[in-house]
Amino acid sequence: MSPSCCSGKYSVALFFFILSAVPIAYIISSEKAVPSTHVISYHSSGFLRECAKWDDVGRRFLVSYMDGGGGIGELVPTKDSDDVLKEVTLVKDVDLAGNSSNGFVIDRHRNRLLLAVGDLLGNRYSALVAYDLSTWRRLFLTVLSSHSKEITYADDVAVDTQGNAYVSDAKGGKIWVVDVNGKLVYTIRSPLFTTPGWYNNFVSLNGIVYHPEGFLIVIHTFSGFLYKIDVTNGDVSSKVTVIDVSGGSLRFGDGLEFLSPTKIVVAGNGSYSLVQF
Repeated sequence: MSPSCCSGKYSVALFFFILSAVPIAYIISSEKAVPSTHVISYHSSGFLRECAKWDDVGRRFLVSYMDGGGGIGELVPTKDSDDVLKEVTLVKDVDLAGNSSNGFVIDRHRNRLLLAVGDLLGNRYSALVAYDLSTWRRLFLTVLSSHSKEITYADDVAVDTQGNAYVSDAKGGKIWVVDVNGKLVYTIRSPLFTTPGWYNNFVSLNGIVYHPEGFLIVIHTFSGFLYKIDVTNGDVSSKVTVIDVSGGSLRFGDGLEFLSPTKIVVAGNGSYSLVQF
């Protein structure tokens, strides 16, 4: 093996070591810091929880398991806001063992939860699964990518008023569209989803939300770009534009949530940003 080959391998290894060490150090620092706002604490059986949402009807928080083979758990608040809550597992799907449970959305009109599932380490499997919110019976499992040469990772999901689901691909830079019955109908692609520099596409399309006026907003994590996607036509010709954001970068943004029809919260790196459009 030539010295130049060795040097190249060590450089790549060192780069990824630094890339992984920075967020880990940040997490440790954030855990030790005194929070500026009220924090809800809970005991968990795992280490990584990808997504959390408030279930207003069930009066509980729902969380997805990124580790331990995936799954969904609940946290039920008590009357004492300082109590440490207990995480209770609601569903662990044996057919999805070995994959991570990522972003999810509550489809209240149809009393179901839609969950993006992906192969965290190999990026060779992506799926969308739907569960009944009352019984946790699986309604459908749609495989988006399996055992192919294409690298994919289903990361988050949004749902429109008709029940169509939009699943972001954090590795492949596209959005799968699945109808209300679980059929994969088309894929949204755009040159804008690939930003200059390979390192900016290590994690691409991530958090995604649907606005009742007929458009999606999705964030590109490593570049911080925020995209608006018009889906009123309901086909692959969906118009994609970049939202002009001022006042700071959204780089490493992760989850998205509407605070109002004109304001969106971007969560990431232990902090959040408020964007008005």
